[in-house]
Amino acid sequence: MRFIHTSDWHLGQTLHNFERGFEHQHFLDWLLATLAAEQAEGLLISGDIFDNANPSAAAQKQLYRFLQQAKARVPHLNIVIIAGNHDSPGRLEAPGPLLETLDAAVIGFVPRRPDGAIDIAKLVVPLRNKLGGIAAWCLAVPFLRPGDVPRMETESDPYMEGIALLYRQALAHALTLRQPGQAIIALGHCHMVGGEISEDSERRIVIGGSEALSAGMFDPAIAYAALGHLHLAQSVGKQAHLRYCGSPLPLSFAEVGYPHQVLRVDLEGETVADITPLPVPRAVELLRVPQRPAPLEEVLTALAALELPANDEPQRQPYLEVRVRLDAPEPGLRARIEAALEGKPVRLAKIETSFSPKTANSSAPAAPEQLERLQPDDIFKRLYRSRYDADTPADLQAAFAELLLTPIDALLPSPACGRGERNVK
Repeated sequence: MRFIHTSDWHLGQTLHNFERGFEHQHFLDWLLATLAAEQAEGLLISGDIFDNANPSAAAQKQLYRFLQQAKARVPHLNIVIIAGNHDSPGRLEAPGPLLETLDAAVIGFVPRRPDGAIDIAKLVVPLRNKLGGIAAWCLAVPFLRPGDVPRMETESDPYMEGIALLYRQALAHALTLRQPGQAIIALGHCHMVGGEISEDSERRIVIGGSEALSAGMFDPAIAYAALGHLHLAQSVGKQAHLRYCGSPLPLSFAEVGYPHQVLRVDLEGETVADITPLPVPRAVELLRVPQRPAPLEEVLTALAALELPANDEPQRQPYLEVRVRLDAPEPGLRARIEAALEGKPVRLAKIETSFSPKTANSSAPAAPEQLERLQPDDIFKRLYRSRYDADTPADLQAAFAELLLTPIDALLPSPACGRGERNVK
């Protein structure tokens, strides 16, 4: 049997206020063609289908149109979807009865029986090959919150122990169903010990002080673990069958160099015969200029020299992050950068500023009793000196003083004003 492992689509995501629906549709169209070309019999999506718990109508339409097209294009395709920490479990499961007609199993919540006990059987999903026979059993475990796992009386972390117990219970049930020659696959959306994260785009999972789970929770009987949450494609604990496939497109500038991909997994009986990365073509490039932060004049020179292919389609123009190292605040920074980019087919998404190390010691912090006597402008001057090792410029100090004198209601939106307007008196 052959299946495709993918995760962390984050449909509906914006990159510094730029909508990315075009890029996501480009990926979904590519995935549709890939499923057909590879004659995949299964599609496993390991969470974070949407970027947030309240996705737009457009993002939801993208998902459901894709699922319908995938089933039409590859009639024998089995689809298993679990919720990630960004997803709303209830929203994912709501269209479940309709999705069942597409052979799509969606697990958002840990299911429970009327007495409150976990219904383990509903976490175990069959995967059928193109002939209709069961080739594998999936432990479809969604992102787990403390209330989702079995209660444990233990001196160690009850949350982590509860997760491990839930997987053991699901595996035990799958083993009662498995016939010779059928593999067992685990799905999970979690952070495993040793996993490399992307600080700019991955939401940390910290529950009760727990951050990462041990790979030891996956029993040797599990042929493959299809994991989601980490955006960098990687194996866990140097075990090739425990895999994060990674996100299909860069979700921040920190991910520019990632090998974005899906994984094609071939089963032979109860074991994995082959795991092959399938690179996802990038519809829109992300550029960082320069590669490392540099002084403003160097950056402006690099931007002026930036040569890009002509592109009249705004949705295909690359996103740009400009990285500037400053010695002091530069009030006209954006205007100067935009002037250097004038006429170039690029979208300025982010200006990353950093400051040079201070060349002298900053003033000592004020003692608590001193803080009570300090006025706001004194604190402002101290803060500026501690950060830039210089006196506050007169024009900046004047602007701060003007801000202090401005009535608070002049800074708030007026009920009579339109969106984005200010009631300036």
